[in-house]
Amino acid sequence: MATILAVDDEEDILDLLEYTLSKEGFDFIGCVDTKNVLEILDEEEISLIIMDRNLPGIEGSSFVKKLRDDGYTQPVIFLSAKDSSEDMLEGFERGGDDYITKPFDINILLARIKAVLKRAGKNYEIIKEKDIVYDKNKKQFYVDKTPVKLTKLEHDLLLYFFKNKGIVLSREDILENVWEDSANKQLKTVNVAIKRLKEKLDPSQKKDYIKPVRGEGYIFEGE
Repeated sequence: MATILAVDDEEDILDLLEYTLSKEGFDFIGCVDTKNVLEILDEEEISLIIMDRNLPGIEGSSFVKKLRDDGYTQPVIFLSAKDSSEDMLEGFERGGDDYITKPFDINILLARIKAVLKRAGKNYEIIKEKDIVYDKNKKQFYVDKTPVKLTKLEHDLLLYFFKNKGIVLSREDILENVWEDSANKQLKTVNVAIKRLKEKLDPSQKKDYIKPVRGEGYIFEGE
């Protein structure tokens, strides 16, 4: 999954960003200053940086210029109360990829983040249902941000439920659309596969992701 690093001395903004981006399936790291940023960039696979300009100790765009001079290429979105044309031009000249002024609309920022990632060749396609996240690029499912090891069949089965959330699916329908050799399989094969999938998604069996519907099949209700 894409990891976004935000540097802002307003903790309320960091909390808002973490809540919003986590809901969208992104990993998030927040910093109130730039002290640990270089260490984070060297140790983590950061996909994008959100950078305030009014920071303690250093001006944000000056710090980004230093990053660019040192060879760091992660895309940067400035999020700043500095809103004059001169301020914005300065931000772009010092290595910013986009510039959003405060106060801001969180949905606009989210759209800009996805657009910048796409331009950078990192088009992260993520689907989130309940606490299950699917990263289309990696073809990987995560539960509470922990990768789940699935067979190809289990992967295809869960993805089929994702695509048909809220719909009761018969065993016949699941068998026909998920199994490549469905003609040679019995309906009880679906029951066994779903049981194994549920055990991998929820070893503690405390959650009810995929529910049986008596006499009809199964349903994944999603959010």
